Amino acid sequence: MSISRSSGYFICYRNVWKHPVFKNLMQSAIWLYMISSASHKDKNLSFINNKIFVKRGELIFPLRKNAKNFNITYSEMRSLVLRLKRRNMILTRLAHLQPNSDHLRQTVTIISVVNYDKFQYVDGEQSLTNHLQRNTNNNTNNITNISMDLKNNVNKSSKDIVYTGNHFGEFQEVIIQGKRYHKHRWKDEIPLKEIK
Repeated sequence: MSISRSSGYFICYRNVWKHPVFKNLMQSAIWLYMISSASHKDKNLSFINNKIFVKRGELIFPLRKNAKNFNITYSEMRSLVLRLKRRNMILTRLAHLQPNSDHLRQTVTIISVVNYDKFQYVDGEQSLTNHLQRNTNNNTNNITNISMDLKNNVNKSSKDIVYTGNHFGEFQEVIIQGKRYHKHRWKDEIPLKEIK
């Protein structure tokens, strides 16, 4: 099987399948569908004979149709979208339509992936290799600097927490005694969840 280069690509973390916001693999797959379907530039899209303007990082996402496509109930899809909104991973807005026999509703949901630009670089500004190399080097340097600070008792907390800089909604990745955990970003009373 060969993949056409004209179809493009997107960047995501490998541990998306273990992200604490998702209750199962299907929800992770829906998130990846959202990222991969988001527009890489501002443009007008056609949706059932209606022109809809979407910005970079947005996608047309009819909840009922996508629930059916992913073989889940409408309420499960709606709950996932609401959870992603609460975690500040997406924003939603409604686009108004002229109803027809294919889509009886007068509105359709437009989802905007928050931080889309942070993780998906703009074509032509830099090559994929340079983008990944720069981000990898920055992350490695940050972790090394934090580790060195811990050895020198600078920025050392009572739990010896090393913050990796990876954020997942309300959670962030930390390293404690060589093990990786998800830690709530502002509620310290929530227990740590080990990443396996």
